[in-house]
Amino acid sequence: MNVDWNLFLDSLWPIVQGGLTGTIPLTLASFAIGLVIALIMALMRLSGNRLVSFIARAYISVIRGTPLLVQLFVIFYGLPSVGLTIDPWPSAIIAFSLNVGGYAAEVIRAAILSVPRGQWEAGYTIGMSRATTLRRLILPQAARVAVPPLSNTFISLLKDTSLASLILVTELFRKAQEIAAFSQEFMLLYLEAALVYWVFCLVLSTGQSRLEGRLDRYVAH
Repeated sequence: MNVDWNLFLDSLWPIVQGGLTGTIPLTLASFAIGLVIALIMALMRLSGNRLVSFIARAYISVIRGTPLLVQLFVIFYGLPSVGLTIDPWPSAIIAFSLNVGGYAAEVIRAAILSVPRGQWEAGYTIGMSRATTLRRLILPQAARVAVPPLSNTFISLLKDTSLASLILVTELFRKAQEIAAFSQEFMLLYLEAALVYWVFCLVLSTGQSRLEGRLDRYVAH
């Protein structure tokens, strides 16, 4: 295989730019919204109300039991058939957020359950309400437990955003596809896109390690 280094260098910045202006914002927005959904679902799962717990359990089951691509297509291509049309970017954010919410909910629930029961009792003893105890004592400790699996979810989401190219969202992989279609150098451009994804993931993994270190101070020993 003869490598066209001029094409490689000329296309590197457009692909990186597609990642910075498309992939990263899409990942951050979807992950942030997904975490809110996940926290709500986790608390619903822990609720003593059976109906509330069942609704959360059903949501998680549907999300985890269906492919992300199908969820994305249902929102972008399926909803117009019932009169609801959503642009590509919002469609991608909705699909990815719902998916993260389903997967991260179980992570957050397990993290909350991992906090010793005594921490709840300590909060009640000093006059905290359940909500305050959860916010000020339980969640900071649960966050330390949840960070590694949630970071993995975040990194997986970054790679999964390449699916958004199928509904014409301009992001890293879409940019590589456009250049490859013009130059007919598919192998080179797709390998270049893979290289950029890998570098992004390395940077995120480094940030994950530092965040874990900072959260260590919240762990009750």
